[in-house]
Amino acid sequence: MKSKKLRIVTGVFFLLSSIQLSAQVSLWPKDISGLPESDEVETKITVLMQEMTLEQKIAQMIQPEIRDISVEDMRRYGFGSYLNGGGSFPYGNKQAKVADWVKLADDLYRASVDDSLDGSAIPTMWGTDAVHGHNNVIGATLFPHNIGLGAANNPELISDIARATALEVQATGIEWIFAPTVATVRDDRWGRTYEGYSEDPEIVKAYSAAIVKGLQGSDAAFMQPDRVISTIKHFLGDGGTVGGDDQGDNIDSEADLVKLHAQGYVSGIQAGALTVMASFNSWHGKKIHGSKYLLTDVLKERMGFRGFVVGDWSGHGQVKGCSNESCPQAINAGLDMFMAPTQAWRALFANTVQQARDGEIPMSRIDDAVRRILRVKLLAGVFERPAPSERQFANKTELIGAPEHREIARRAVRESLVLLKNKNQLLPLNPTQHILVAGDGADNIGKQSGGWTITWQGTGNKNSDFPGATSIYQGIAEHVKQSGGSTELSIDGSYSQKPDVAVVVFGESPYAEGHGDRSDLNYQAGDKQDLALLQKLKAQNIPVVSVFISGRPMWVNAELNASDAFIAAWLPGSEGQGIADVILRDKNNQIRYPISGKLSYSWPDSPTQMMNRFDADYSPLLPYGFGLEYGATGPLDNKLLPEKLQQQATASLPRIIFNGQTQRPWILWLREGKQRLQVNSNTHTLAGLQYRTIDKDIQEDAVKVRFSGKNNSALYIASKSHFREDLRAELLANAALSFALKIEESADSPLWLMQRCDNPDKTSCEAKLDLRKFTASHQKWQTIEVPLQCLQALGMEFQNSVVPFEINSDIAQTVSIADVQLVSTTSATPQACAKLQ
Repeated sequence: MKSKKLRIVTGVFFLLSSIQLSAQVSLWPKDISGLPESDEVETKITVLMQEMTLEQKIAQMIQPEIRDISVEDMRRYGFGSYLNGGGSFPYGNKQAKVADWVKLADDLYRASVDDSLDGSAIPTMWGTDAVHGHNNVIGATLFPHNIGLGAANNPELISDIARATALEVQATGIEWIFAPTVATVRDDRWGRTYEGYSEDPEIVKAYSAAIVKGLQGSDAAFMQPDRVISTIKHFLGDGGTVGGDDQGDNIDSEADLVKLHAQGYVSGIQAGALTVMASFNSWHGKKIHGSKYLLTDVLKERMGFRGFVVGDWSGHGQVKGCSNESCPQAINAGLDMFMAPTQAWRALFANTVQQARDGEIPMSRIDDAVRRILRVKLLAGVFERPAPSERQFANKTELIGAPEHREIARRAVRESLVLLKNKNQLLPLNPTQHILVAGDGADNIGKQSGGWTITWQGTGNKNSDFPGATSIYQGIAEHVKQSGGSTELSIDGSYSQKPDVAVVVFGESPYAEGHGDRSDLNYQAGDKQDLALLQKLKAQNIPVVSVFISGRPMWVNAELNASDAFIAAWLPGSEGQGIADVILRDKNNQIRYPISGKLSYSWPDSPTQMMNRFDADYSPLLPYGFGLEYGATGPLDNKLLPEKLQQQATASLPRIIFNGQTQRPWILWLREGKQRLQVNSNTHTLAGLQYRTIDKDIQEDAVKVRFSGKNNSALYIASKSHFREDLRAELLANAALSFALKIEESADSPLWLMQRCDNPDKTSCEAKLDLRKFTASHQKWQTIEVPLQCLQALGMEFQNSVVPFEINSDIAQTVSIADVQLVSTTSATPQACAKLQ
């Protein structure tokens, strides 16, 4: 009787679960795939798969990176694809020529179809992050980042950009692009905000279809030789994580997930997107790379997506119970292809083969993944295309930065500019005047292009790395000279002849994912030299036009007040003269081009305001869709905005960094010379450095390190992925770095406390303090407090914090560490700081 009741209860439970699941899935559109269906293609796949070994199938599911595979590796394994990450170039050469890209593509392709070692002749594919043009290639056309394109609100323009990008990519022998990003960004603190077209799915949905068709072609043009495979990414909800935390958690309801975050996938899949990339983020605490519900039940079964799902950069390793070397959970959830950079691919390949043999991954799941990968290759014509060097557009160097492509980009710059303020109708300017062009962004192509530009973060570049490109100053100077006027370039605003007007170009330094996350939107909280420059010019009665370079809308009230005209230029890319086209009249003082951009993101009324279109109590400084046209008056033209923060940044103190375990987002590391080791055990040895956990107050709440006295060995705590973390709130709250320290033996040599930051504009960004004055007492615990203001005075930049705590030594000695935290202090005085030095 008891067993019967159990069966009844169990049956009811599964019935209810089924009803609930069905109700959830029904929120999603059904069977919307725009990919062509072909019995002939499916038959070819079946024949191919019947001849494939398990190892050959798993190889199709592995995507290594060019820095970590050789041509011989490709010949031996026959990978289904490979990639170059941001800042990764053929043969490690940043200045690689088009011929170098084609040669590497050619060598790896020929190795993949060489069946002498692996028995497989299935051609491989090369995937690349061409996210605003072919942005890893020197001389390529760099289009405005997506946030600027959203302000243009022109799907036809988007399609033209996609076609031009596809041609430049084909010139280098590559056939697959990891674009478009179709995130709907709901929190502008997110460091990838500029990769999203809008905070509202309206533009995102229209653009997704336009760029997929532009990249892949449609109807008779589908995957012709001038087209490339597209990837809509990152599935799903990356623009809606709590706090704008990159790779964080999206806790939206499923209805909002569909309404806000899925619309780019709906239109992109309908347009025939061949691949989808899984997202780093979680949804209600579960990593998407491991979500069977979203990857399989929703994307593949309900929406009918027939292409394949590729992972993001070792994203499978973040799934619970997984590592970069092993993750059957991700494959079982519906991931079809591991993105496996670093040498971790070797163990991942071996482990996945064994897991399939052991039945941990069902063969039906392996076969489904391989069928999807082969389907994409057949539909995209990968089997029919010759080796990269023999393709129609290969090695056509004239396509890289082609004049017609640059003209499309220049047009995109013109259409993306948003005029926020135009007091006394200052703009457009008469070019016959003497114009001062100032600010650190005026003649800086790297800054105007932002992240994902040659290098991953867009840093470390100079103007000579952009042959054929034009800085904003160069564009202005050329037109002014042609019109009979004159210009003077000065970063700091000094001049030899008083100008009639000043154009000041300033804004955010380049950044990409992770490093771009912020705690608020206060631009002024960083270096205030830009505001000082504007105010200096204004005090001299020089009319000021601000051209603001940024990857998101920001709180710039003081800068707006100090400007007569203010343009949100976003990240315009390589064609800086597009700004001159709009802000300068012709030599007859006639308007050349209108200013037409409209905000696709709401402009914040305070540093902490995160507001989106259609929110209740919607009250931004400037609303979605705002953008002045020439001749119109605006709400900011004669209004003085409040510059004092309405709400000071707050910090919850104490903030624990390490209490036996590092707290999110911090990770504990050991360093010996050039070797690094992430702490994941209670004992470690790294060359001559020894580490173990010990007890201070409770079990294993402290650590002991024996420094070798060689190679500047260190114990340090760093942010996840060494991304920049913003600790300005703690600085403003007068916090101190507090930690417990015990020295095992006295020594009259430095024991260094360090904090490290990452400022792309500086070669060194750190604070360093000798702890000897604190270590006279040894063999007993002592608590040390160092005010953050003192560390700031030593060179630390807390908005760019990467390592909040490091202890290193050049001599052999043993120290113990516990209770690392940020605490309130009253000792942050100049006198106290002086005593520390």
